[in-house]
Amino acid sequence: MFSLTVRRHFMIAHSLPREVFGPAQGLHGATFVAEVTFRRRALNHNAIVLDIGEAGTVIEDVLAGLNYKNLDEHPDFAGKLSTTEALAQYIAEAVAAKIRDGEDGRELAALDVTLHENPDAWAGYSLDLESQ
Repeated sequence: MFSLTVRRHFMIAHSLPREVFGPAQGLHGATFVAEVTFRRRALNHNAIVLDIGEAGTVIEDVLAGLNYKNLDEHPDFAGKLSTTEALAQYIAEAVAAKIRDGEDGRELAALDVTLHENPDAWAGYSLDLESQ
């Protein structure tokens, strides 16, 4: 399996209103480094997984809808907890939706999104595109 990973960063505000989240129950900010890994079984006719520029543009488009936003007020998170894990899933699904119509997007086997909150803590979500 071949892979291409592109990183971008974004900032959000949110609260996690459950006791298990301790001080994060209140409104706070978070800065994430998002790593999106595109996987495919065979390289395309240009011997690449996906054009890096195209991948970066798709990721930037998805993150633009989150960057500097309060997720407590974001319609896609209404009634949901915006944990790092849930946010990784949201980003994976949004990137997949934007890229799957392109020639290379149709050939992707999987997407992995890893969100780094700091150098010592991260969470992720893997999306199998072949089963969809």
